[in-house]
Amino acid sequence: MPDSFSPLPDAPQALAGLKVLELASPLGHYCGKMFAELGADVILVEPPGGAATRAFGPHIGGVPGATGGATHSLSFTYLNTSKRSITLDWTRPQGARLLRELVAGCDLFLECEKPGRLAALGCGYDALAAEHPALVMTSLTGYGQSGPYAAFEADDLAGIASGGFLYLGGYPDSPPVGAYGEQGYAGVSMFGAVASMLALTRAERSGQGDHVDVSMQECMVLAMENAVQFYDLEGTIRKRTAGRQRFAGTGVYACADGYVYMMAGGIGANRFWELTLQWLADDGVPGLERLRGEEWTRTEYLQSDEAKGIFMEVFGTWARGQSKARLYAEGQRRHVPVAAIQTPADLAASRQLAARGYFVEVSHPATDRPIRMPGAPYRLAATPWRLRNPAPTPGQDNDAVYGALGLGAERRAALAAEGVI
Repeated sequence: MPDSFSPLPDAPQALAGLKVLELASPLGHYCGKMFAELGADVILVEPPGGAATRAFGPHIGGVPGATGGATHSLSFTYLNTSKRSITLDWTRPQGARLLRELVAGCDLFLECEKPGRLAALGCGYDALAAEHPALVMTSLTGYGQSGPYAAFEADDLAGIASGGFLYLGGYPDSPPVGAYGEQGYAGVSMFGAVASMLALTRAERSGQGDHVDVSMQECMVLAMENAVQFYDLEGTIRKRTAGRQRFAGTGVYACADGYVYMMAGGIGANRFWELTLQWLADDGVPGLERLRGEEWTRTEYLQSDEAKGIFMEVFGTWARGQSKARLYAEGQRRHVPVAAIQTPADLAASRQLAARGYFVEVSHPATDRPIRMPGAPYRLAATPWRLRNPAPTPGQDNDAVYGALGLGAERRAALAAEGVI
């Protein structure tokens, strides 16, 4: 069956023509990537020698460094595809002047510096907007542009901790454990991209830009599911529950080749209970009679250790002999919520993701084979997402970008010798 969402190879991209300047920072890399792969011209501004994020692990082959100017950092390689790179020490007077010139030719300026730092160099929003009223400047910081925490340092762990998200991760009898993958940085980038698009839409229509202020802490508060509502409505503080079942019939269960998540009992799931019992009856599961009785319809009983233990002895023992593929397929067929818990290897081999063309490949001089990485989590048929080029090497576009500003080869060489670019 043909894929009606397959874009034409030369189809225009959604954000083609948009110009973005991004000051290199882990808080903003993913935000810039989303713009770049929808067609915007994103120029990554790195300090001479390259951004600090080029050293972030893990590394290709487990070895830090660079080959052919390309960093071995897998995270940098993924987060900066489709961008151009220039080097600039914008903390120096000459560099600040060049930064102002660069911003003057852009629609969106992404920055992640402490509040007031750019303003002190004449590159704050008020000064830039006075010369370029339609400019959208998006500031992605740990705690926003105001408040008692505004000047505090904030890495990913601090962001998810101060936003409450970290408290929910891990096991009940141990300290909190952060989710893998720098979720704080990803969250502030995603919310920053959405807010930036809203401001850009207004700027396009009215000619009036805006200063978008995005706090990683506040983004993480929004990532806490219903924990805030539980406290607001019930005075209940949600706890870490990893490895502990909330209800008999709902939770993670081991199977022959991994784990599945099942939701057959408890709040909102009681309607699946009888369907589950019928499934177990059809498969001749021993001890099924232990799961019958009026008490199994009561949420209080399903929360008890007794009920959890009995269900584990009956269902859990049987599930260990089943593959997660069969449990998933039967659950779907019988309208019982069962989800296979996928490993990275499962995802890499997923027929569904392959059919959607989800994974993409980019070349890298450090390895003979292409690096496989996630593509976009959405599809646009008429104005497609597209990975246009690998992550740039530091300053690889200096000549093109600074040449467009009118800086000749001799002037560029002099600025490079002085450590400005």
